[in-house]
Amino acid sequence: MDYVVGRVLTGDGAEEAAADRLDAPTAYYLLHRNDFGFAEAPAGTVILYAVSCGLSDRELVDTWDLLARPGKRPARGGDEEGEEEGAGEGGANSGSKLRLQGWVQRRSKTMGYEAPGGRPVPLIDRVHRLMHLWKGGDLHKVDDYLDDHGLRRQELFRRLLQSLIELSEAGGSERGILESLSNHVGGQGAVHQGGQRDIFATEVTGTTEVAK
Repeated sequence: MDYVVGRVLTGDGAEEAAADRLDAPTAYYLLHRNDFGFAEAPAGTVILYAVSCGLSDRELVDTWDLLARPGKRPARGGDEEGEEEGAGEGGANSGSKLRLQGWVQRRSKTMGYEAPGGRPVPLIDRVHRLMHLWKGGDLHKVDDYLDDHGLRRQELFRRLLQSLIELSEAGGSERGILESLSNHVGGQGAVHQGGQRDIFATEVTGTTEVAK
């Protein structure tokens, strides 16, 4: 797990130790996304991956909302909303399949602000919260979130953004938002008087425009 996640984060596996600094839910997300994308994955494999990250398949479904049971419409590039269609009860079992939740499907109001049981907020939750804030078009909220959680100065956060960009579908809105966020965090874009950033990104193309 450390090798694969480290390779995803660095591009060449030169610093697999980077995986050690990731929280378990984020490490699982990268591992699953790298191997299966948003396609359904066998529950047996999911269980093995979860255990390697110190988690259980039930936690990933019920606690962290990173996986969905069969019955929801599959995500495509993380851009479509899932709909419940007779999803089963209980955790996964060796005969079922599970799929990764895209950022659009993860809509909990507390995501990115707090975690179950007072645990640290996973980095993937922070990224997905920022994507929702960015789509909402309020750059002040985006900047406040980045600054309140010290994300501009966090190298691991930047690496995660870049990894998600590379794993996302070219030309999709997910990649567009991630690229816009990455550029924004890197300081690209117009800075208005008083240091206020007055840029926004188009959701589809991911390009930035200066607000008039």
